Amino acid sequence: MAAFLLGAVLLIVQPQIVPSRPAINSNAETSQSVQRELLKKTSLKNDFKENIHSNGSCQQLPQTIIIGVRKGGTRALLEMLSLHPDIAAAESEVHFFDWEDHYRNGLQWYINQMPFSYPHQITVEKTPAYFTSPKVPERVYNMNKSMRLLLILRDPSERVLSDYTQVFYNHLQKHKPYPSIEQFLIKDGELNVDYKAINRSLYYIHMQNWLKYFPLDHIHIVDGDKLIKDPFPEIEKVERFLKLSPQINASNFYFNKTKGFYCLRDSGRERCLHESKGRAHPQVDTRLLEKLQEYFHEPNKKFFELVGRTFDWH
Repeated sequence: MAAFLLGAVLLIVQPQIVPSRPAINSNAETSQSVQRELLKKTSLKNDFKENIHSNGSCQQLPQTIIIGVRKGGTRALLEMLSLHPDIAAAESEVHFFDWEDHYRNGLQWYINQMPFSYPHQITVEKTPAYFTSPKVPERVYNMNKSMRLLLILRDPSERVLSDYTQVFYNHLQKHKPYPSIEQFLIKDGELNVDYKAINRSLYYIHMQNWLKYFPLDHIHIVDGDKLIKDPFPEIEKVERFLKLSPQINASNFYFNKTKGFYCLRDSGRERCLHESKGRAHPQVDTRLLEKLQEYFHEPNKKFFELVGRTFDWH
């Protein structure tokens, strides 16, 4: 009888063994078994369900996130990176870590937004607002402290103009009036440093927040200005950072004279970014533009010192 009771107790306290899923790409530092354990511990919903396709692919947490910056070239970077056969990219911006309504849904919801990928592939998502959102670095770290992050940056003055241009056209398409850029850039005769587009270009402030949680060697900075002018060398660096085999080559890019920027060629198919990309910036008074560039001089210097690298910005 004593032996029977002892066996019953051991059966109750014995941890449940969950069969593991196939390991992901050896380049990625988070296995799917770790993903399962993470979901058990941190998901706000306990109805974890494995989404496995009959062909062996499944949905999994991303091993790489393009965290920003807004109007820095994140879409172009994602499209170019998707040329690699070992990359599976989420099509839409997920906004999991920066939108409270999404974050409350838990990691199961996050996984459900990911593409189906094979065990050898790296899953990537991009949400440009992550870089400037104060809560995001800690949340990403709590999910995966080994996450490899991609950050694409442009000349901050140019980024401000692109930021305005996007919002302007969004209003134009809805037949809504929108103030001129001068009305945002000038306040009481001075540069309006409270303008959100300017704040988003203070890269060193936001970078400091990310470096509290991730070492610099886990954040690869893509030069967005160079990516526009000559994309292949920048994509080569991304391949090396993600420890991918070199699959993308110069023949995957061609310059479209009509659009004025590089487009992609994949297995004989040619495709360009959406027409909303590469729009002409508004004309800005030269003195105002110089004032904007002068304002960014010191913040840029602080950023260069922070990352140990310089960029060809005004």
